[in-house]
Amino acid sequence: MPTADARFDYDYLLVGGGAAGLSLAYYMAQEPRLAGKKVLIIEPEAKNQNDRTWSYWADKPMVFDGLAAHDWGQIAFRSPDFEKVIDLGAYRYRMIRGLEYYDFVRRALTANAQFTLVKGTVEQLHNTATGVEAHSSAGQFTARYAFDSRPPDLRQLQQPQKHRYLLQHFVGWEVATDTDVFDPAVVEFMDFRGEQHHEARFIYVLPFSKRKALVEYTLFSETPLAKAEYEAAIREYLEATLGVKDYRIEAEEIGAIPMTDHPLPARVGARIINIGTRGGRAKPSTGYAFKRIQQQSERLVAALAATGRPPADPTGDKWQFHLFDTLLLDIMKRRGETTRDIFRELFERNPVERIFRFLDETTSWADNLRVMNSVSPGPFMRSIAQVLRGKPGSRAL
Repeated sequence: MPTADARFDYDYLLVGGGAAGLSLAYYMAQEPRLAGKKVLIIEPEAKNQNDRTWSYWADKPMVFDGLAAHDWGQIAFRSPDFEKVIDLGAYRYRMIRGLEYYDFVRRALTANAQFTLVKGTVEQLHNTATGVEAHSSAGQFTARYAFDSRPPDLRQLQQPQKHRYLLQHFVGWEVATDTDVFDPAVVEFMDFRGEQHHEARFIYVLPFSKRKALVEYTLFSETPLAKAEYEAAIREYLEATLGVKDYRIEAEEIGAIPMTDHPLPARVGARIINIGTRGGRAKPSTGYAFKRIQQQSERLVAALAATGRPPADPTGDKWQFHLFDTLLLDIMKRRGETTRDIFRELFERNPVERIFRFLDETTSWADNLRVMNSVSPGPFMRSIAQVLRGKPGSRAL
């Protein structure tokens, strides 16, 4: 039976049992050098419903690939003056359903005596002289280190005079048809052919078969729409673009992902490490988070196993990519409709491998220059001026 340091109830406290908390726990469970450590996970929700899906691209195997409900080898980009179906080469695009992920990881942790899962809400979490202390609805606990994945309250943190705050918000329908409609080999990655309304708006489709797909209407903007507006856009796509008259809605997905260049601290003091969205793992310019969560989990566990401590830099992020994100967020804020042209130029003028590496923040300086030179400089130059002045631009008229 593993035992924690006698000074603490647990070695590691994981605040939150969503994607970030469970990923970190699973990586811990797979690391033999952490076999003697006691881990507590405090999660306020039962996580017994399919409350979300996660998608990611990868050119190498990843830990949770086996949970993918589907994967694809092609994506399509569409805009009014450019359309292309793109072969992903060594990459695959995968989708994981939340409930299957929760169930898989919880089964693995329940079978491991190192882990204790408690339902509760952490109300206070703070550093002590030698560890951390958590006050929760389930009781008071101490640990050597805490990993906090509670969503950040950006409403309280906002500094609109300095930073940009947008949302990636969407409504998705999982639809079934009685006739062949979808191409199950091709993800409709971004379909920008619809009206932009001075914002970045597109349709995103994950086809599971010729007669079943997840169809989402997605926006990058500061405020969500009324639900009926998303639904009207999905109906228009199904009925006018695809010519589908009869379809059934079998499931619905609704979400809003914060997209901001507001600095989200990687740690609080010496013993509290922020993970997931709280630790900036949702990429500011795209909202993709699942793969970045896996990379951080692997980085944290490797350091804990080797040194007994989290790494000094829990993220490994590079400043130049934060700048690129800031510039694109500024463009989305000031002239969101030009986002369509930027992505069109990216997909028209770059191989998809370079785009994916750039979004994964693994490109070289040479490839970064190639990416930046492939898009029209005007919008970025205006945003650079805003950034250098230290203030976000307002909506350009």
